Amino acid sequence: MALITISGFPSSGKSRRAHQIKAQLESRIQDPSYPGPRLKVSIISDDDLNVDRSVYGDGRLEKPARAALFTAMQRGLGQGTILIVDAMNYIKGFRYQMYCVAREMKVRVCTVYVVAMPDLCKEWNASRADGKQYSPDILDNLLLRFEEPSSMVRWDSPLFTVPWTDEHVPADEIWKAITEGTVKPPNAGTQAVPKAPTDALRTLENTATTMVAAIMAEQAASQLSGGPITLSLSETLRPRITLPSRNVTLSELQRLKRQFVTVHKKAITLGTIEKGQVDWSEESVAEKFTVYIEGNLRP
Repeated sequence: MALITISGFPSSGKSRRAHQIKAQLESRIQDPSYPGPRLKVSIISDDDLNVDRSVYGDGRLEKPARAALFTAMQRGLGQGTILIVDAMNYIKGFRYQMYCVAREMKVRVCTVYVVAMPDLCKEWNASRADGKQYSPDILDNLLLRFEEPSSMVRWDSPLFTVPWTDEHVPADEIWKAITEGTVKPPNAGTQAVPKAPTDALRTLENTATTMVAAIMAEQAASQLSGGPITLSLSETLRPRITLPSRNVTLSELQRLKRQFVTVHKKAITLGTIEKGQVDWSEESVAEKFTVYIEGNLRP
C-alpha cells in the first residue's frame, strides 16, 4: 500500500523515528473508527539484514549490502503492507530506484528526512553501547557523501523533515500521504514492450499479398468500377472493402502493399505496437490493410 523511505545522517536517530512512525500507524489502523483494511506495518533495516557498519568503508562491500536492502524492500512491498525502509538512503539514485519500484507496484510513497547536526551525530555515535558504532573515518566520509532529500524532486516527495529537536514525528501528515496521496502510474520507460508472435511477419506478408490478388480478381470478374466488394480470402476470412469509382491498377495495390508491410514490419521487429495491442492474426491484418487501402487510394 505504501513505501516510507527514511533518510538521514548516520547515528541521527533514524531508527527511533522509524519505530515512532510504526507505532503511530499501527495505532490508527487498530482504532475501531478506522474504516479501511487491516494493514501490516513493517520495518526493514541494515540490522535486520545483518549488515555490518564497516561495509560503508569499502565500496566493494557496500554495493552488495545496498542490493540486499533493495531486494528486501521489493519482497516486503505490497498492497496490504506499509513498509518503512530504515536506512541512511543517502544516495539520491538509490532513493529513485525504490521510488520506481513503488510506482510499478502502484503504492503510495513518502520520504522522512531525519535531521541532526553532524557534531551531534558524532556524539551519539561515540556513545552507542550496542556495538553498532561507525568508525570515525567512515562516519566522516558518510557525512560528506550524504545527498540531502529535496521536495523539488518527485522521488523524494512528499517530504517530511523531522529535526532532532522535535519529540514526535508528523504522524497526521504521513498518514494522509500514505492513505490519500496520489498513486502515480508506472513509468512508461520501465514497462515491458509487447512483442508480436514469431509468425507475425509471415502473416503480414501473406495476408497483404492475398488481398491484392483477391481485389484484382474481383474487379476482373465483376467488371465493376469501384464500390464495395467482398474478398474471399478463406472460408472464414471475407473482408469487405470499398474501392474508388474507377479500376484500381495492380501497380497501385503493390505500392500500397509495400508501404503497409514496411510500416508494420518495423512495429513487429521493434515491439512498438500501437496502443500496446498484440494482435497479428489474419483477421486483424486484413482489417488494417483494408483501412489502409481505403484511406490511401485516390478517387
